[in-house]
Amino acid sequence: MNDPIADWIDADPDPGARAELANLSAGELADRFAAPLSFGTAGLRGPVRAGPNGMNLAVVIRTTAGLGAWLKDRCLGGSTVVVGRDARHGSEKFAVAAAEVLAGAGFSVVLLPRPLPTPIVAFAVRRLRAAAGVQITASHNPAADNGYKVYLDGGAQLISPSDREIEAAITRIGRADLVPRTPVTPASEDLFDRYVDRVASLPRGESRSVRIALTAMHGVGGETALAALKSAGFTDVHTVAAQFDPDPDFPTVEFPNPEEPGAPDAVLALAADVDADLALALDPDADRCAVGVRGPDGWRMLRGDETGVLLGDHVLASAPADSLVATTIVSSALLGKLAAARGARFARTLTGFKWLVRAGEGLVYAYEEAIGHCVDPESVRDKDGISAAVMAADLAATLRAEGSTLLDRLDDYALEFGLHAGDQVSRRVTNLADITEMMRRLRADLPTELAGEPVEAADLAELRGQSRTDAVVLAGSTVRVVVRPSGTEPKLKCYLEVVVPVPDRSALPAAREAAATRLNLLREFAEAL
Repeated sequence: MNDPIADWIDADPDPGARAELANLSAGELADRFAAPLSFGTAGLRGPVRAGPNGMNLAVVIRTTAGLGAWLKDRCLGGSTVVVGRDARHGSEKFAVAAAEVLAGAGFSVVLLPRPLPTPIVAFAVRRLRAAAGVQITASHNPAADNGYKVYLDGGAQLISPSDREIEAAITRIGRADLVPRTPVTPASEDLFDRYVDRVASLPRGESRSVRIALTAMHGVGGETALAALKSAGFTDVHTVAAQFDPDPDFPTVEFPNPEEPGAPDAVLALAADVDADLALALDPDADRCAVGVRGPDGWRMLRGDETGVLLGDHVLASAPADSLVATTIVSSALLGKLAAARGARFARTLTGFKWLVRAGEGLVYAYEEAIGHCVDPESVRDKDGISAAVMAADLAATLRAEGSTLLDRLDDYALEFGLHAGDQVSRRVTNLADITEMMRRLRADLPTELAGEPVEAADLAELRGQSRTDAVVLAGSTVRVVVRPSGTEPKLKCYLEVVVPVPDRSALPAAREAAATRLNLLREFAEAL
């Protein structure tokens, strides 16, 4: 009888991985072989470790062979596939292996020349009309993780049933050490240059007088962001030196995610030190961008919803009539109200850019609450922190020339549409079963009132088709709570929003106090789940 563990170890092409598995206890081996990594948000993501339940050379080889077989089944054999990587542990050897497997299967492979932001792969797939793209990255996950992100359909993240079909194709791949591999010469800098040129062409305004503080969060976005900002005319840029160069250990942040409390502290401190007008924080693979502003109480980061409506309005100001903007079910209601007032169409999708970029024809802008922004879907059909940074700089410079700020513009929206105040409560767990139990308890006792207002519940797990997802929406006329498990991290996420009318500018302070009080009530509910 075959021993699957012994067979895997014997077929693993990485001597270090074979030695790692040979030294594990029986219990540790059982964990590594309990189940393979499965396709989640656009591909694989997991800890860098040996065995089927980790990111390692054998898994990458077999995954890529399965992807290649799936593409051939769709008569795409011999077509172009783009392969890129970030600077995480293992990324270089994983990207090279993926490129070699695809080349061995007869594809024309464009292997990007060095660690580069994830949006460049999405851009390259669209630019080259490639059949697919692969980016080795775990985005903003902890340092121990890596991942394998797949792009199809002109540079969009894959969706079902493609993910399940590729998984099935992977199961039919045999020994990793027998998969054919052909060496690949890395591509030139041409695609990087074309991407920077495209991003630099996006600004709408003429002013470039804005001072920027920037952090790359130990990721791969620093050089590209500086190049794009400079090419667009924004040259007064100060960087957090300790976080600028790629470092897979992320030594200055507990979690390399600008959304996490404390993570953007260094760039906010720099912004204060240099008297900046704008702070920008990229996540490690630079597909997300967080924006920081100076307010009456010092510097703070904008919420994703605040940046989302600012950039959405900025894009719509020069977009064709009847353009489409989109956001997700967990985001603020404000973009929809703004779109209606600006004569634009609006769509709300499930969470994730795999859905947002497929929102409909005429899409000019999409964002998700988790600081992901797509300001140029014509060239990048995914969230893109670099282009979002350039557009945020453009908006800040335009407003500065008018004697205004991003916060002033948000106040204008409060007067026009009501003050939309939001927050997020994230419940990080070590045991994923805890998330399942929290969702079960919520569904068993759905509230009928929140923050003193009647609410109705919608369980999106009961829907059919592509609208179905594991989430519960609790909504009243001026309160809204969405509860769902994270798709990328071991968290239960609760998205909170209240709306308070603002009759005139003098009423803003009282409206903020009222919103804070009501948000605290929603926060107490979320923390008790």
